[in-house]
Amino acid sequence: MATRMKRKVGAENVAIVEPSERHFYQPIWTLVGAGAKQLSLSGRPTVSVIPSGVEWIQDRVAELNPDKNCIRTDNGKEISYRYLIIALGIQLDYEKIKGLPEGFAYPKIGSNYSVKTVEKTWKALQDFKEGNAIFTFPNTPVKCAGAPQKIMYLSEAYFRKISLLNIKNLNLSLFSLSSFKNLLHPFFFLKQNTLNIIKNVTDGSGAYFKNPLFGNILKLGGYEMLHVTPPMSSPDVLKTSPVADSAGWVDVDKETLQHKKYPNVFGIGDCTNLPTSKTAAAVAAQSGILDRTISLIMKNQKPTKKYDGYTSCPLVTGYNSVILAEFDYRAEPLETFPFDQSKERLSMYLMKADMMPFLYWNIMLRGYWGGPAFFRKLFHLGMS
Repeated sequence: MATRMKRKVGAENVAIVEPSERHFYQPIWTLVGAGAKQLSLSGRPTVSVIPSGVEWIQDRVAELNPDKNCIRTDNGKEISYRYLIIALGIQLDYEKIKGLPEGFAYPKIGSNYSVKTVEKTWKALQDFKEGNAIFTFPNTPVKCAGAPQKIMYLSEAYFRKISLLNIKNLNLSLFSLSSFKNLLHPFFFLKQNTLNIIKNVTDGSGAYFKNPLFGNILKLGGYEMLHVTPPMSSPDVLKTSPVADSAGWVDVDKETLQHKKYPNVFGIGDCTNLPTSKTAAAVAAQSGILDRTISLIMKNQKPTKKYDGYTSCPLVTGYNSVILAEFDYRAEPLETFPFDQSKERLSMYLMKADMMPFLYWNIMLRGYWGGPAFFRKLFHLGMS
């Protein structure tokens, strides 16, 4: 978005507040946790992705004050703005699980959701010989809701690859979108001998889970591998901010991404209350809409281009197969390609593993990718 704004108002009028030394393409961590990609390929120095001429304020946002059109950073710096784009992402709350994050010192526990723990997943996978392999899913909003499933499928593929099939249990919760439940139910049972639907890890040092179907506490016994998808929430700075809704998310219009109360404030990505899955694909689509929205606002015109909730989850089912799920606000399929995307395909795996990272670093971060809507219309002869 900074690159897009630079083209509108000039680099000298754009600033990014971002504390991190390194920037990561996080979707690839699913493959890192399964040993299919190297962690080093996922990150670059933040300075290398800051648009030239744009000011990088290497600090953390401590307070948002939209009534005075300013923000304050951890170092006490006050920054005024004419337009504000909030892109704070989502917060990982490992500490809400008893026994974590200190439990990551235990070699059997990993998580693909953090740069610090994703390689532990691969180590735990390699060390697994028999017993329970458990994959958890929280009862909170979550970024890339398919990721807890992807690592289970990849784990099963790895076990099959090394002829290790004496596994007692592989457990995870189902994808929440009804349009894909029917697709994935038979896939679960084809892949696994036992499926336990679990949510809400309550004790990271044991194996107790709440069964969402019956409401009882299910004891699975010990585990030889545990992949943790942590509870998540809006960043703390947003929870009590005037820009947040009652749940702590940036309160934006779901079609224009403009704040409902403050017309010069906008939100994008995981930190917003947009009723769609929190994915990189969603951010890409939102960026094109937001670009157009801000352009019209700057001209004192009413935004016209509307975000339809497009999001996508390349559901990795093995080391050479992906089911590409794409859908809108209604959880209805919004497929780009003119073929049946519910089938596992090598081509979609190559897109996930190789094409999407290239697109992210070289096209999206340069402000030239706003999602596949154009190609969808082209492939479907303009009919959708």
